[in-house]
Amino acid sequence: MEEFEEIYFENILNESFGMVTEELNVDDIKETAENTVQKVFPILPVRNMIMFPQVITPITAGRKNSIRLLEEAQRNGEFIGIISQKNSNIEQPFEKDLYTVGTYAKIVKIIKLPEGNVTAIMKGFGRFRVKKMIQHEPYFKAEIAKLKDTLPKSEEFEALMENIKDLAGKIINIDPNIPNAANFAIKNISQPEDLLNFICSNANFDIASKQALLEERHLQKRAEKCYQLMHDDFRKLELRNLIHQKTSKDLDKQQREYFLNQQLKTIQDELGNGTESDADELRKKAEKLTWSAEVQEHFDKELSRLQRQHPNSPDYNVQRNYLDFFTDLPWGIYSKDVFDIVKAEKILNKAHFGLEDIKKRILEHMAVLKLKNNMKSPILCLAGPPGVGKTSLGKSVADALGRKYVRVSLGGLHDESEIRGHRKTYIGAMAGRILQSIKKSGTSNPVIVLDEIDKIGQGIHGDPSSALLEVLDPEQNHSFYDNYLEYGFDLSRVMFIATANSLSSIQSPLLDRMEVIQIAGYTLEEKIEIAKRHLIKKQLEENGLNTKSYKLGNPEIRHIIEAHTSESGVRSLEKRIASISRWVALQTAMEKEYDPKITIDKIDEILGIPRPKSISEITGVPGVVTGLAWTSVGGDILFIESILSNGKGNLTMTGNLGNVMKESATIALEYIKAKYGELGISEEDIEKKNIHVHVPEGATPKDGPSAGIAMLTSMVSSYKNKKVKPHLAMTGEITLRGKVLPVGGIKEKLLAASRAGIQEIILSEANKKDVEEIKKDYLKGLKINYVTRMKEVIDLAIEK
Repeated sequence: MEEFEEIYFENILNESFGMVTEELNVDDIKETAENTVQKVFPILPVRNMIMFPQVITPITAGRKNSIRLLEEAQRNGEFIGIISQKNSNIEQPFEKDLYTVGTYAKIVKIIKLPEGNVTAIMKGFGRFRVKKMIQHEPYFKAEIAKLKDTLPKSEEFEALMENIKDLAGKIINIDPNIPNAANFAIKNISQPEDLLNFICSNANFDIASKQALLEERHLQKRAEKCYQLMHDDFRKLELRNLIHQKTSKDLDKQQREYFLNQQLKTIQDELGNGTESDADELRKKAEKLTWSAEVQEHFDKELSRLQRQHPNSPDYNVQRNYLDFFTDLPWGIYSKDVFDIVKAEKILNKAHFGLEDIKKRILEHMAVLKLKNNMKSPILCLAGPPGVGKTSLGKSVADALGRKYVRVSLGGLHDESEIRGHRKTYIGAMAGRILQSIKKSGTSNPVIVLDEIDKIGQGIHGDPSSALLEVLDPEQNHSFYDNYLEYGFDLSRVMFIATANSLSSIQSPLLDRMEVIQIAGYTLEEKIEIAKRHLIKKQLEENGLNTKSYKLGNPEIRHIIEAHTSESGVRSLEKRIASISRWVALQTAMEKEYDPKITIDKIDEILGIPRPKSISEITGVPGVVTGLAWTSVGGDILFIESILSNGKGNLTMTGNLGNVMKESATIALEYIKAKYGELGISEEDIEKKNIHVHVPEGATPKDGPSAGIAMLTSMVSSYKNKKVKPHLAMTGEITLRGKVLPVGGIKEKLLAASRAGIQEIILSEANKKDVEEIKKDYLKGLKINYVTRMKEVIDLAIEK
């Protein structure tokens, strides 16, 4: 590709030089440049280059604004100011990102490239300084002041230019990257300022140094700086060539030692003194594997490459490690699936309480696999809040199927090679995590849990989410290509189970390849059963206690859940039980007497002050409403409050709200202004009272449409100075016309309401179908009101 670009641009330059001589009179252009009255130049920012006067240079433009500038300048016959960016990484520079001194030039020819970019052949004419930038869009335009060079007429300057010319010739002779034709160009430039500009433009100086040379007005000082930089460059080239010659000698010596060692090995084999080689060991390992003829051919080719290498060379160890990994993979080795559906159901029920939908889906898969026996494994994605058993469910699935279990943590992963592996030629190269997990399991059909798939990052080393597309596509993963293995490996019989807290951060193509199963959380009764069956036993064992050490009854467990936790899962509950277990362990170790029957008072003494059970104290004033929200850790309640103050009817919003919530508050206020008569609100209050809407916990960003009807109710409550009914919560989106729209996450929100002691819910009529899909046990103690208009919300929520 680099050779193609070099030939391509060389042809462009040759063509442009011919065009200058055939179509344009350079002297006429120069005269035009000197006499032009153009004081405002379009400015073209360039990266990684500095243009000098009297030099023909190709400039490739890819930005739309730059391409437009070039086309308009060519059409109008304008001069263009070429200025370099201070930082080449900035894609859309501002005025502060540009140097102030550049070269004004004219377009010789424009060539359109295949990929949509444009290359302009430019001829520089003189230097200028930006006086004032007068336009920024669609491209820069600036008022400029031309800069004239001070040409010294002294023998010292002439001698300095001769030295620069000689040193340039030496650099050209020892630098293989500079074509010899440059010598011809240097010898045929007669004017000292043109020669100096040509050398500065083509020298291997950094951008900052070239810019400093361009800004230097006095030619003798510019020549002295250029000569010093050329000396530094010449010394580096000499040192590089010296190192290259030394390295070549070392390689010749190594090759000689290799041939001698090969001869020595042959002599030892003839005498019967040779030992079993690495190649023989690898060949014996391969004989025990069952693989196809194509895999055998690839292995033989790589083994032959190992035998040709010197045992003491670094490449030998790289190749040996590669072949070790290749033969350690379980080619064609599959564990036998257990198709006892009844036994599998018992295993799942024993390990997990609840989660009926997930268990049903797994048993359905086993049933189909039993009947067909060649079904591709599904890609399941368990989505739900933390602590509901998503990861541990993967282990239970593996036990139920009789397969090996491997967990791959993807949280924070930001390097694509972690999935696809590194090229084996790199030092420290290794295969990706998928194949390493296959090797670890010892079978080609394990259950692999891809944990926290929603927390994959994206860094400078590629996009791991995109790399997973091939892994999780049943139509592609029968021949998954790992960069380290350099051969396709069959993943079609692997059962992948991904876990995620939120689906919003997962790429749509990746999400499309998975079958999503939502896990909303546990009810109070389910948490009590999980604590009794699993959590207490686990903590007794982990803290060195037995079943007689302490006992927790249903009321005590209920108190822990209601007063000391507020989550969808059981992770916090397990932590609280662990705290109690450690307290008992401390009493036992210190031989202190205690009552094994842990009471509610003792629980509060161990765990601290319980949180309030009732929200009536918070909501017992006008303007405060309880809303329902969905978060990545499950459902939650939030309070929305408003208050009136003297003013001019302005609206203020605080609480770190997002755009959607701000829009909901604005819509609610506009609806109130339009319907104040129907709502029983005085026009004077609306016109002469400011209203302030606040959502507490401002450190946490909040956004979404779910708070629409809650904001409306809060405002009406403040205007009417009437309280909202206690133990009431609501969720729904609103429109300017007074309609209540449905929202998502209903199951999670209802569970959160139940945990918070809410007794009555207001939902959109369109959410009724979502409620009907929820088990009746989850809705125990909740009265649900369905509405279609905002007026219905006000009538239901505000006390008469």
